[in-house]
Amino acid sequence: MTRTHIAEAAVCGAALLYAARRYYRNWGTTKEECARRLPGDELVRSPALQSTEGILIDAPVRVVWPWLMQLGEDRAGFYTYETLESLLSRDYHGDHAIRPEWQRLEPGNPVRLTPPGWLGRRGGVLLRVASVVDKRAIVLRGTPPDFPWDAVWSFHLEPHWDDQCRLLVRTRAGLRHPGQVFVTEAAGPVISLTVRGMLLGIKERAESTPVGTCTPEPAA
Repeated sequence: MTRTHIAEAAVCGAALLYAARRYYRNWGTTKEECARRLPGDELVRSPALQSTEGILIDAPVRVVWPWLMQLGEDRAGFYTYETLESLLSRDYHGDHAIRPEWQRLEPGNPVRLTPPGWLGRRGGVLLRVASVVDKRAIVLRGTPPDFPWDAVWSFHLEPHWDDQCRLLVRTRAGLRHPGQVFVTEAAGPVISLTVRGMLLGIKERAESTPVGTCTPEPAA
């Protein structure tokens, strides 16, 4: 294959990815939700990439919140599709139980996306808790060397009537180099599919949780 053919293939691939973005990015959200300012946005002020996914859950906020609190590769996992989660973790969790020992998150705490040693990264890939607003929002921040670039991953719960809520997940990435943009765009469909699986997994678990179940107290 000549350089011209390689260049043409690269351009075609980039064009296809760009065209596909509208089908996999901002899944399950309205234009208003995508444009809304959310806690954590201020940490990456001019993102090169932003996406907002959402889902309506037939369970109140207090039932959904404990499932969010225990996200993490070394905690309950990410509730997404088993095939995708097994790529991130040595041990697929997919927990269907709420654990009191995982109900505490404080600023600075690590939330692992992958285990140490994943793809040659000695410390793995992790985010750190930037802020937690009880039963409303969890904001995670990624910065080098823990994370490849400056990023925010945030989770937002909004009551919808008395027995439903909206869960929004926002990703903002402050990419500085063309290579970072290319890698992120190329991985976009897989990332979006993983988040979509996570939203559906949280929905399934929350809707099967008895409404009368009390939120467990964090372990001391």
